[in-house]
Amino acid sequence: MLGRVTVMDGHSGLRVVSPALLGIGGDWLPVTTGESGAFVFRSADAGRYAKCVPVADAADLAAERDRIAWLSARAVPGQAVLDWYDIDTGACLVTSAVHGVPADRLPAEDLRASWDRIADAVRRLHEVPVSQCPFHRGLDTMVTLARDVVARDAVNPDFLPDEQQHAPPTDLLARLTRQVPRRREQEAGDTVVCHGDLCLPNIVLDPQTLDVSGFIDLGRLGRADRHADLALLLANARETWPDEEQARAADAAFAERYGIALDQERLRF
Repeated sequence: MLGRVTVMDGHSGLRVVSPALLGIGGDWLPVTTGESGAFVFRSADAGRYAKCVPVADAADLAAERDRIAWLSARAVPGQAVLDWYDIDTGACLVTSAVHGVPADRLPAEDLRASWDRIADAVRRLHEVPVSQCPFHRGLDTMVTLARDVVARDAVNPDFLPDEQQHAPPTDLLARLTRQVPRRREQEAGDTVVCHGDLCLPNIVLDPQTLDVSGFIDLGRLGRADRHADLALLLANARETWPDEEQARAADAAFAERYGIALDQERLRF
């Protein structure tokens, strides 16, 4: 078990920052290697998770820590910060486990059965007083990130809608930029506390009751247009629904339960 190992080889020659390397006791099992360079471990008793990063990424992990701590104090179900380690070799965030299964692992019939409860949980998140949220994830932040990704030629077409996957990234950025003034006005009138990465893997459900156990992966939480969350969730759920007819029915059911008339243009943006 990795609690007794200091360093192991990662993908592409990366050195893995493990709990043991940071002096965290106990036995830990590797779970995933994140795209960001983070390494995630689960405690042997399944009650804790440790997310470890090299020192270059410590500031980003600290930002995630702060978001988890902030949200957990507002009665929204999810992770709680248990410990934090920051030394010369890297940083590690230890959080409580959110017990259950990620919503993307459910078959379509179970996801549909839980759909109203997911809508309720998302609405409760979005009802957290936005004036109290110190974190920003708004349009200007996202446009800056998009420009950086395009400049680095780092666009992943798999994350784009089918009709955009073969378009030059510079053209996509130009289309986005033209819409920014109008979208900025809309955001100003409909800003909520957004999850920031509201996809099914980040919504954990009790497999017996299909209730929402909590949200995970909160590193992008912040103030933003609610449609930023809704667009990602509804698009991601389409990978579970068996056909477009059922996907549209699910969108309508979600909107009714959540209590919103979905703006299709803002969803596409």
